[in-house]
Amino acid sequence: QVQLVESGGGLVQAGGSLRLSCAASGRSFSNYAWGWFRQAPGKQREFVASINSSGRSTYYADSVKGRFAISRENAKNTINLQMNNLKPEDTAVYYCARRTSGSFNYESPESYDYWGQGTQVTVSS
Repeated sequence: QVQLVESGGGLVQAGGSLRLSCAASGRSFSNYAWGWFRQAPGKQREFVASINSSGRSTYYADSVKGRFAISRENAKNTINLQMNNLKPEDTAVYYCARRTSGSFNYESPESYDYWGQGTQVTVSS
């Protein structure tokens, strides 16, 4: 069983920064790709960023490209999301998730098998 716990959310003014972390339990952390998604009230869950198992490939939604950076620390079983120049439209609950082995559609929530409980990010204007 894999458990994911996100942290680092909070309230920040537009233009500010936050760093989210996701701590994963279980074995073989380094063998998997991971992703971040977000869901705003009344909207569907949307892809934010993903990182492959080696950490050498990263993928971003167009809306966050150039502002957000995903990284991984295999020694700590942790996935991070550095968020800079935050905008009010970034307000959402952010979730980390483990991509199912063999799944290549990194943008689809259906490609992920384990999810955290989410952490709230609120950006004020």
